[in-house]
Parts: sequence; structure tokens; C-alpha cells
Amino acid sequence: MLRVVFMGTPDFAVPTLSEILAAGHDVVAVYSQPPRPAGRGMDVRKSPVHTFAEATAIPVLTPKSLRDAEEQARFAAFEADVAVVVAYGLLLPKPVLEAPRHGCLNLHGSALPRWRGAAPIQRAVMAGDAETAAMVMRMDEGLDTGPVCLAERIRIGPDMTAGELHDAMMLIGAGLVVRALAALERGSLAATPQPAEGVTYAAKIDKAEARIDFTEPAETVHNRIRGLSPFPGAWFEAGPDGKRERVKVLRSARAEGSGAPGAILDPSGPVIACGTGAIRLVEVQRAGRKPMPGPDLTRGFDLGRLA
Repeated sequence: MLRVVFMGTPDFAVPTLSEILAAGHDVVAVYSQPPRPAGRGMDVRKSPVHTFAEATAIPVLTPKSLRDAEEQARFAAFEADVAVVVAYGLLLPKPVLEAPRHGCLNLHGSALPRWRGAAPIQRAVMAGDAETAAMVMRMDEGLDTGPVCLAERIRIGPDMTAGELHDAMMLIGAGLVVRALAALERGSLAATPQPAEGVTYAAKIDKAEARIDFTEPAETVHNRIRGLSPFPGAWFEAGPDGKRERVKVLRSARAEGSGAPGAILDPSGPVIACGTGAIRLVEVQRAGRKPMPGPDLTRGFDLGRLA
């Protein structure tokens, strides 16, 4: 049994914490991002990890930073064997990285060194990658630069969304972390330095990227849609002049056809022309409404011109 400090924030991290507890390790503390306003009412909400940890009676700490000496001393006082970090959201300074007896392990959602950084799942899908990986690495002071301990490859289907990849990866990653801790406990957890070639960075998704540009090739448009689904959701403007509204596209498919970018080639699809080729809108969501099948969009709604 290892003494573990767990550091994570979103729902992606919850299965890993759950599996660590199920494996019998002693989670002595959980670190998570502070509660923040969320939702339409902007009520202050605890993170999914915070909520889960409280339900299992684990102490939860939510510092805004780990850079001051007092916070670092508090972290070191847990005398952990290892810290496990999964989408925590704060950089760990050197004193924190070095405090646990066996250092810090991080679950990362890409085939490192490809897609280091904040949005590896979305970037892999948006780039049209056919494969990615869940990886457990030993953390150092760099941005996802540490040596890799364990990895499991994950195929990305041609129509797979970032949400689907997220859900698959969080379960695969949870099992991978437990395997890494078992090897660490046996003294057999090896680590291999990342190759110097093939480094790419997964920058945080910018809101401006969510707007669909139909002048781009159909493959690029399709990958953008699935890479941003379900959140924040790729969108275009539709409707007659004076009544324009945003329409999110949650699922799409490649389609036959060509025409002026944004032209509606088949209203029943609906099939939309792109710079080259076309896409079919499989699932969409009008502003303030629930998701609906693509063909329902044109029933009683004048798409007008798309932009």
C-alpha cells in the first residue's frame, strides 16, 4: 500500500482516484482547483474531484497556487510515497515535485511527445490523427516533458468525437495509473525518456476556433466539428437576415457533392458544400434548444445563408 496525494480537478480525473482507492492505496489528501462560479446561475461549484473526495471522507485542499513556501511545506507534511496528477490545472514547482518519496506521476492524454499541453484530446481529433495514447509519465519541471512509464494506444475512428475519446481515455488511463502504482510498489516501474523528434503542442482551445469556416476542405471542417464536440461545440450562423442564430454541430459525416462554400446541396441531409467536398450535419443544436438530428434542422427553420 502506498501513501498517495492525488491532484486532479475535472470529471476526467475521477475514475483514476476511484481506482486508486479500490486498489487499496492510502490517499492521504486530494488537491483540486478552488470552487468557481458555473452554470446559468453562476453558483459556486466544487470540482468533480473535490465532490468525489469529500464523499469518500478524504481531506481536500484547494490552493490557488503552490508557489509559496507555506503551501509547499503543507504538501510535504503529508509524507506521501507518490503524488498522482490527472488534469489538475496548476503547475507544480520543484519543491512539490520532489516532496513525495517517489516523485510525481502524471496521466497524460496523448502519444507523447505529440500534443504536450492543455488540450491533447481535442487537438488530436482536430488534426485528424488516427491514433493517440494514454500515458503515465514521471513529472519534471517541463511541460509534459518527463520520461514515460506506461502507455496504451487508442485508435481514433474517423467519426469519433473528442467527447467519446475523452470517455474512453479516462477509463483506460485509470487502469494504467493503477498498474503504474503496482509496479512502483514492487520497485519495477521503469521510465523511458521521450524522443526529441515529433514534439507538438496542444494549445488551449480558443473560442474563435469554434466558428466553422466552410471555405476549408470538408475533412478539415469534419475534424473541427468532432474535435470540439460536445464542448465548446463548433458552430455556424444560419437563418434569414435579421433573425440569424448560432447552430452548433455536434456530429457530422463526409458527404458527396460540391458547390460554393456554405451552399446547401441537400436540405434533407442537410448536406453543406465546403471548400472542397461536402459534409452532412448528423446532429445539431439550435440556440437554447436540445440537440436534434440534422434532418430536423430544416423542418420549419429557414437556414438562409450559412456563415
